[in-house]
Amino acid sequence: MKLKTLVKATLASTTLLASSLSFAANVEVNANANDLAIKGYDTVSYFTKGAPTKGSDKFTAAYNGAIYHFSSAQNRDLFKAEPAKYAPQYGGYCAMGVALNKKFDTDPTAWHVRDGKLYLNLNKAVQKKWSSDIPGYIETAQGNWNGIKGLTADQIEKVFE
Repeated sequence: MKLKTLVKATLASTTLLASSLSFAANVEVNANANDLAIKGYDTVSYFTKGAPTKGSDKFTAAYNGAIYHFSSAQNRDLFKAEPAKYAPQYGGYCAMGVALNKKFDTDPTAWHVRDGKLYLNLNKAVQKKWSSDIPGYIETAQGNWNGIKGLTADQIEKVFE
């Protein structure tokens, strides 16, 4: 009987740990309540078409605790082969926001590909400011990201008060 109780306790602990780790991963990716990343836009299309394209729930892939939609099976398969190549930087949070130690949502139509990496911004006005010094903001954001990626927006506010 004790062995059965030990097995149940171990399973319960493992389940709780796994669910807490998956929640922590979601903090690193800008996704909606249904875990949908970049508002359903096809992240591969930024590279192949040079433009944002709305994806479809017919073609999906999961990566870092988020679900990505694609406009075609071909784009989905490209993503699955190299997700880190196509996933937006900073988990899809606003690149300018990360440079400011913030996590802001993004407008998938405010985007930029630089050196083979996709960067998203809060909106077109923020994108315009970000475009004034892309290398400088990327360098700052790279330094900031490791310190904020596992934190919620509320936790970040407390750290930088």
